Amino acid sequence: MKYVAILFLSTAITTGCGADPLPPAKAPAAASVAATTAAPAPPPPAEKAGDVPTQSNINISDEIRKACGITDTEAFFAYDSANVRAQDKAVLKKLADCFMTGPLKGRELRLVGHADPRGEEEYNMVLGGRRADNVKTAIASEGMASEKIATTSRGKLDATGTDEASWAKDRRVDVVLGR
Repeated sequence: MKYVAILFLSTAITTGCGADPLPPAKAPAAASVAATTAAPAPPPPAEKAGDVPTQSNINISDEIRKACGITDTEAFFAYDSANVRAQDKAVLKKLADCFMTGPLKGRELRLVGHADPRGEEEYNMVLGGRRADNVKTAIASEGMASEKIATTSRGKLDATGTDEASWAKDRRVDVVLGR
């Protein structure tokens, strides 16, 4: 009896597996293809209020400004942005030159990234780090050795802002003398 059951099951499986294959799927109609390729692209994501990625705030210490002859600069990082403005590159070039061949030759530069108080602590710590790293990249692209530039982040630890104007001052990279 056992052998009959095994023979019956193997015959059923073989017969089922040996069935004719299904016919191939029909190609989509030309109108359907045209409709899918002509679909408009989704709109770009809306910018957040105050998110102007061409703004930045690079806060150079008075000691470095005096030594390098750099005048006061006012600008801001946008909310949730770590971009360095094109117009800041002239100041960063002057800074790099001062540390490579000027009065601060051989000194180390330290960049401390900050964020405004909105958002999670860990996120803001990473954002502050990205801001400092982007300024480091910009200074290194002007010729200063990257090993002479240290970066760190304070995230939102030092933030004092309560509205957009004061939050903008929290979003910065402090440029200070290292060793």
